[in-house]
Amino acid sequence: MERIPFITVEGPIGVGKTSLARAISEQFQFTLLKEIVDENPFLGKFYENIEEWSFQTEMFFLCNRFKQLGDINTHYLSKNQAVVADYHIFKNLIFAKRTLNKEEYKKYYQIYQILTEDMPKPNIIIYLNASLDTLVKRIKQRGREIEKNISPLYLEQLSLDYKETMAIFEKEHPDIPILRFNGDELDFVKNQSDLQFIFQQLSLMLKSASWTNILRTGGCS
Repeated sequence: MERIPFITVEGPIGVGKTSLARAISEQFQFTLLKEIVDENPFLGKFYENIEEWSFQTEMFFLCNRFKQLGDINTHYLSKNQAVVADYHIFKNLIFAKRTLNKEEYKKYYQIYQILTEDMPKPNIIIYLNASLDTLVKRIKQRGREIEKNISPLYLEQLSLDYKETMAIFEKEHPDIPILRFNGDELDFVKNQSDLQFIFQQLSLMLKSASWTNILRTGGCS
């Protein structure tokens, strides 16, 4: 049975998710789905005072990602058009569990379960990770005003949360392949050879029998 690729790129803040998703979209001619970040009116306040603004921030992200995934399913996946996204909806729980208090998280989780029940689920995950030094360096390099107040401690905890979540996800979803890349060893933004290496690894996965039709109609070279 042939499947339509729905790829998500995941990892902590600053690891290069959007850059890689955009590059994959261009290389393989897949539709690009980018998460809404800068449009979140609570995000700047969140980085300044996590405890006070976490629930508003996380609810905004959840509602917008719910709408995005519904649209992408209607306009692309249901029409057999492959998609690559720079996030997986499970990231909401990673951030929410880290920032919300017990009662807030309980309410949030109930809403999350309702909204995500019928959402399209990715069938390939690309997981990017890097050391704290690399993440801090790349966040400074891209110079987003909204990220200038991110605490290194928060960033380090988030990276550990991602590692734990990915390990659990892999055990619970053995049918969904995960490609892992280390941002300390690969700089796919500056080095074309590193980017080509990632393309090659993804191509090998897509060249299995179940993805044959996509390879014939898409741009997998």
